[in-house]
Amino acid sequence: MSVSLHRVALPTFAQVQEAAARIAPYAVVTPVLRNVVLNTLTGADLYFKCENLQRGGAFKFRGACNAVWSMDDEQAARGVVTHSSGNHGNALALAAATRGIPAHVVVPDGAVRTKLAAIERAGAILHRCEATQAAREAKAAEVQRATGAELVHPFEDTRVMAGQGTAVLELLEQSGGLDVVVTPIGGGGLIAGTSIAAHGIAPQLQIHGAEPMGADDAARSLAAGTRVGPFVPDTICDGLRTLVGAANFDALQMHRVEATTVSDAEVIAAMKLLWNELKLVVETSSATVLAAVLKRPELFRGRRVGLVLSGGNVDIEALPW
Repeated sequence: MSVSLHRVALPTFAQVQEAAARIAPYAVVTPVLRNVVLNTLTGADLYFKCENLQRGGAFKFRGACNAVWSMDDEQAARGVVTHSSGNHGNALALAAATRGIPAHVVVPDGAVRTKLAAIERAGAILHRCEATQAAREAKAAEVQRATGAELVHPFEDTRVMAGQGTAVLELLEQSGGLDVVVTPIGGGGLIAGTSIAAHGIAPQLQIHGAEPMGADDAARSLAAGTRVGPFVPDTICDGLRTLVGAANFDALQMHRVEATTVSDAEVIAAMKLLWNELKLVVETSSATVLAAVLKRPELFRGRRVGLVLSGGNVDIEALPW
């Protein structure tokens, strides 16, 4: 059985719509919040899509659930495998549980403790590896060979990207229409799915990506016009430390995505604002979207802006208090 990545074509808008119907029995239709103080600070009309309230505490459940329920019964019986530092692994474990199939998650050394605990609670079998992309991929391939499980890549999987795009389908309906949508950029599954879904409904809508300065490969790739090579991440945004995928970068180019990079200090300030004003626990990766709007108000002022709060899995015990 081949262990290479597969199904890395970009999804179509129709596939995003199909994913929305497929995951509807399992995923939460998360709320959209607005806030007068944050609108005043930014000069924009902000619509926060609260994926921190999704099952598993992150948007990742959407893509994982779509992948799990896209499989035929024979393959599903052999289970699924992935590598993940937290949210995708938890999402895949939860999605696998909805179908009663095994889930194997390869986790790197140094992953956030609360995220690992959540993966175990969801019923997945954990496989440890060194904290490098090469080690993660090698261990996942080893588990796949041993079990026959289906690889569900965190972001380079058509089914995953299609599932992630369902969040913006909901957002556009809930908001009544937007001028701009902002999401974080890590591996690129969310922003690729978002771009395809949003432009399937509103071709003129602008897609904007927020990325930490210490993991700014997507911004540098867009500036260079070609995908840059591996890098060593240096950011508190643990969910965004991944090199953007090849197909995902294609989507960024095709959909004319613009990226803004933000410092860790700007992320922390934005996270505090979100906690104080929306009364929501969001993780650092989520806060990048507000940090980007605050950093470049001239791009958003006077516009209807959707911000995807990607997750809320914070290790409370690690906070300095």
